[in-house]
Amino acid sequence: MFTDRVTVHLKAGDGGNGCASFRREKFVPKGGPDGGKGGKGGDIIFQADSNIATLIDFYYKPIIKADRGKHGSSSNKTGRSGKNLVIKIPVGTQVIDPSSKCLIHDFISHGEKKVIAQGGRGGKGNVQLKTRFNPLPKEPELGKPGDELSLMLELKIIADIGLVGFPNAGKSTLISKISSAHPKIASYPFTTLSPVLGTVKYDIYKEFVVADIPGILEGAHNNVGLGHTFLRHIERTKILAFVISMDPFNDSDPVQDYRILEDELKFHKPDLILKPRIVAANKMDLPDSKNKLEYFINSGIHDKNSIYPISALTGDGIKGLLNAMIKNIEDFRKQS
Repeated sequence: MFTDRVTVHLKAGDGGNGCASFRREKFVPKGGPDGGKGGKGGDIIFQADSNIATLIDFYYKPIIKADRGKHGSSSNKTGRSGKNLVIKIPVGTQVIDPSSKCLIHDFISHGEKKVIAQGGRGGKGNVQLKTRFNPLPKEPELGKPGDELSLMLELKIIADIGLVGFPNAGKSTLISKISSAHPKIASYPFTTLSPVLGTVKYDIYKEFVVADIPGILEGAHNNVGLGHTFLRHIERTKILAFVISMDPFNDSDPVQDYRILEDELKFHKPDLILKPRIVAANKMDLPDSKNKLEYFINSGIHDKNSIYPISALTGDGIKGLLNAMIKNIEDFRKQS
C-alpha cells in the first residue's frame, strides 16, 4: 500500500531524576551529599533514506517513543542517558505542524538528519545542588519531560521529470521503456494507483529520475478521483512531460486533454504551469493517429518543436523524446 500522508505522535524520553544520598564514611558522623544526576532522555531523530518509498510503517505504528534517562544513584553516579531513536523516512518527506500547517522541516536529500523531538534534561543530584547556604540538600531535582507532540508527515516525491496524463495515455509503458521501473501495465484505466519512480542512465556517471504520476482526471484539484493525492507529487518535479494519446479509436480530443491537464495543474498550484514542458504524443503506431497529431500541432496549443511523436508500445520515437528530456535536465542543472 502506497501511503504518502500520515499523522504521528512523538514522545521523546523523559530525563532521569537526580538522587539524594549521603556518604557513609567511617568516623564521619554526617557525610556530605553524593547523589548523582539523572540521565538525559532519548531524542527522536528523523533521517531521510532514499531506499524507503512510502510512509506505510507510520500508518501501522503512529506512536513513537524514545527511551527515558535512568535515575542518578549514590556515590555521585550519573544515570545512563536514554538511547536516541533514529527513524528512517523517505526522501521528500515534509514534517508539518497539523494545527498551524507550518512546515517544520523538509527532507530533500539522502542521509539528512534532524532532531524532531528533544529528550528531557536529567535532574540534578543533591551533590550538584549543594551550596554554602545549603550544604546538605535533601531533595534532588526531578528530570525534565521530553518533548511530546503530534505531527503530520507528507511525502512529495522528488523527481527530475514527471509524466502527466490521463488514465491509459501510456505513461506506465513509457516509463518501463526508458527507465529501470517495472510498473504494472494493463489495458484498463487506473492500472497505476501510486506514483512510480524510475532511474534513467544516459552516461557513465549521469542519470535522472522520472516519475509516472497516476492518471489525472478533470476536477482533480477538487479531489475528483484521487485528486491532491496525485497532484501534490508533481510539485517537486523539475520538468513536466505531458503524455497525450493520439489514439484514433476513442473520442478524446488531444487539444482538450492538454487544456484540462494544464488547468488542473494551475488550479492546484499556479506556479506548476511555469515549469518547462514537453509533449509525448503517444500511440502513433495506430492507424490514422497522424491525423490527430496534425490537428494537435496545428492548434498551436504547444510549441511544435517540443512535441515528440512516439509509440511507447513499439519504442518508435523514444530516442528523440529521451534526448529532449536529457537536454532539458542538463539545461536545468546548469541554471541551478
